[in-house]
Formats: sequence, C-alpha cells, structure tokens
Amino acid sequence: MTSDILSPFSEATAALIEAGGEALKSCYQCGLCTAICPWNRVRGFLVRRIIHQAQVGLLLEMGDEDLWRCTSCGACVDQCPRGVDVVGIFRAARRIGAQYGAFPKNLKPVMSCVKNEGNPWSETREKRADWARELGIKAFTPDTEYLYAPCCTPAYDLKARRVAVATSQILQKAGVDFGILGAEESCCGESVRKLGREDLFEGLSRSNIETFRERGVRKIIVSSPHCYDAFKKEYPEQGGSFEVIHVTQLLAKLMDAGKINAVRRYEKTIAYHDACYLGRHNGVYDEPRQVLAEIPGVRLKELPDHREEALCCGGGGGRIWMDTRKGERFSDIRLLQAVQVGVDILAVACPYCMLNFDESVLGLGSAGSIEVMDISEIVRSVL
Repeated sequence: MTSDILSPFSEATAALIEAGGEALKSCYQCGLCTAICPWNRVRGFLVRRIIHQAQVGLLLEMGDEDLWRCTSCGACVDQCPRGVDVVGIFRAARRIGAQYGAFPKNLKPVMSCVKNEGNPWSETREKRADWARELGIKAFTPDTEYLYAPCCTPAYDLKARRVAVATSQILQKAGVDFGILGAEESCCGESVRKLGREDLFEGLSRSNIETFRERGVRKIIVSSPHCYDAFKKEYPEQGGSFEVIHVTQLLAKLMDAGKINAVRRYEKTIAYHDACYLGRHNGVYDEPRQVLAEIPGVRLKELPDHREEALCCGGGGGRIWMDTRKGERFSDIRLLQAVQVGVDILAVACPYCMLNFDESVLGLGSAGSIEVMDISEIVRSVL
C-alpha cells in the first residue's frame, strides 16, 4: 500500500525523504496520530493531513502554520501501530520549509541570536555564567568529574535561574566534583533542530563537541531534558559521545548513597509532571518520583495523564519561543488537572515546563494556590 502512495515519488516528496522524512514510507494513514495529538484537546489539528500532503508531494504550503504546531512530544509515535517517526517527518518538512524561506518570521531573531551569541534569549554570550556569580562554582578543568550544563533557559531567564542555583547548591552540599564552562558553551541545539534548522544545529553541536573534547569533558549533568536528549542521542551522530545524566537521576543516586539526606519534613501534596523529553523520549519516569518519595512528609499524587500518557506542556519542538493563543495552551489544561487532583505543588524536571506552567498560574485564577517548583528546588529546601 505504501509503495502505491509513494510511487512514483514526486520531486518534493523525494526531497523530504532525503531531508530525514524516511518514515513517510511506513505510514498508511490510519489516523491514530491525529487522535492522540494534544492539539486536538484545544483545536482541530489533522496530523494525518500533513503527512498525507508530504506523501503525495503537496507540502508546498510550507507557510501553513499547522506545520509549526508540532511540539515533538512523541505521543503520536508511541501510539502508531507501525512506529512511524512522525516527529522526524515534521522536522524534515520544516527543514525543507526553512530552506525555501517559509520559516516563521517571529523565530528569525531567535535563530539569529542562537547563531551569533549561542543562546535563544537575546543575551550576550558573556552573560551565560552570570547566574553562578555568587555561588563559588569553579570553572571546569580536565580533572573535574562532571560538567554541569544547566541549559540556556536557567542560564539566561531570570525566572528559571532558580533551577541552576538550586541544583548547584545541592551538588556542592553532596560533595560532587563539578564545574561549568560558562561563555565557552553554546545552546545544545535540540529545539533548533526540531524547527528545521539542521545547518544551525550542526554548527552548534560540532562547536560544543570540540569545546568539550578540548576541555576534557567526559560526564555531563543536565537540568533540561532537551539537553539530555541532544547530548545523549544526537551528539553521537556528530561524533561526540559523553556520559549524560539528568539531575533527577543523579539526585536519586546521591540519596541511595546517603550523600544527601533530608533534615526537615516537607508537608506538601505534590504531583509530578512527566516532561516529554525526559519520559516519553528517554524512558526516565521512576527517578523523579523516587526523589520526591524519599522526602519525609511529601504526599505524592498522580495527574490523570501521567508517565507514558503524560500531556505535553506545549514547549517542545521550538514552541517555547512561539506565542500560543489563550485557550490553546496545553499547560493550562495540565494545571487545571493539578487543581482537580488537589495538590499544593506541581513538580517539574524541565525548564520549559516550568516557564509554561508559571505563565498558566498567572493566567488561571483558579490555579493561583498551586506552586510550580523544580524538583531541585524541593530537595534543596529540605537539606
């Protein structure tokens, strides 16, 4: 059946496949991707239509804003009976779109800053380590065990800075040997690649790999699941292999080893939100829950959609840098779920999730009593 759809290839379809959309050959249009897509909770969104257009070479409407809606959450891939890499298809289609000038105008300044300053937050490279100025964190040297790469978001965004600060203070207290590279490090490029800027991703990844090698980096601690995914799965494609650990994984190990222990109770009801790039993309579900469960006084509750079925916050696939209209924000739905479950804190393990949920708290009066906290902040508060 798929050979009938794709034979003969149109020039546009062949170009899409060459750009990384090989999965087009496997899709037989069952529509499960459309049914599971979180966009259909807030508006009609036909993933199947876009894939069909790609199959028959009609994705010449690269200005179609639907092409830029995908958050790359991976829910569709999980549900597909043939395991079609829908995320890869969207990435390839966006790549073709970017090559032909159909890139969203509001993202062009973001990409320009990433290219020139190594970050998407309209700040200079020299400010990358400002968050650590008063913390006494050493510069990474070849004999340092871990590089801590906090992600551009905690490094530059003042609201997310607390993630990097809390993580560093925990690592210091636990006696972990770590350092930072500051201005020598650039954006990991994961979301840049999902937006179709393969050229820019390759430049970022190769620059980071070269820097890591020159500085003797072997192990990397990350706060962002997006950095985790890039360093662990995408950098090896560019020739750079490193041992990568998400901070929640390291915290679980430190607790098991008795290197960090809660000295006070934390009488809070908490629900943990599974970040797509930590959970669905990389299978890390247990460690964040394990860390929270180890804290005396914590009462853990699960949200209606959790673990493999978790609802995306809406920040993946480069959407963190795009505007999403009120009434179409997945983070609003997620926060209301937390209200219904009855929790004091919505715990996160991703800076993108934190920013989106913080915005939802401000916009939803009924959710005002819920606090959004990174797991590192919770752990630091009981040490």
